[in-house]
Amino acid sequence: MSEFREISPYELAENPFELIGKDWALVTAKNGDSCNTMTASWGGIGIMWNKPAAFTFIRPQRFTFGLMESEDYYSLSFYDEKYRDALKLCGTKSGRDTDKIAECGFTPEYGEAAPYFKEAKLVLICRKLYAQDMNAESVKDKKTVGGFYGEDDYHKMYISEIVKVLKK
Repeated sequence: MSEFREISPYELAENPFELIGKDWALVTAKNGDSCNTMTASWGGIGIMWNKPAAFTFIRPQRFTFGLMESEDYYSLSFYDEKYRDALKLCGTKSGRDTDKIAECGFTPEYGEAAPYFKEAKLVLICRKLYAQDMNAESVKDKKTVGGFYGEDDYHKMYISEIVKVLKK
């Protein structure tokens, strides 16, 4: 029996600035037998087209990017502080070179449209609605983003409907 219960996105009491910017998230996607996760500390939660939405950003060179591109669903999962080292590992190692999930000791759950991990405290199951490559021409404040894109390796932005929220 799962430790998670489903709640409405409108019942979320967590501060999104803390969840994403301070606590970090794992973005997890699957295609066939291939599942990978990566740490995200940028993004947002809000409303788009009258739907609860998540705003997720991934660089094209990340291994998870290919999985995100191939499927309609992915998960964003959030963890207690005791998992900080695992989140660091998922942000510094590539799924091309190592099985990060096994190395972290995470337990994948596959009962939803996208995989997530049993160790999470909160999971958002997301369905992509819109995706667009970011680019230098669209940046209005060059000073703010200047240090983040030295190689012109801009993120791709995904706007996704939050279709399910699972909370412990």
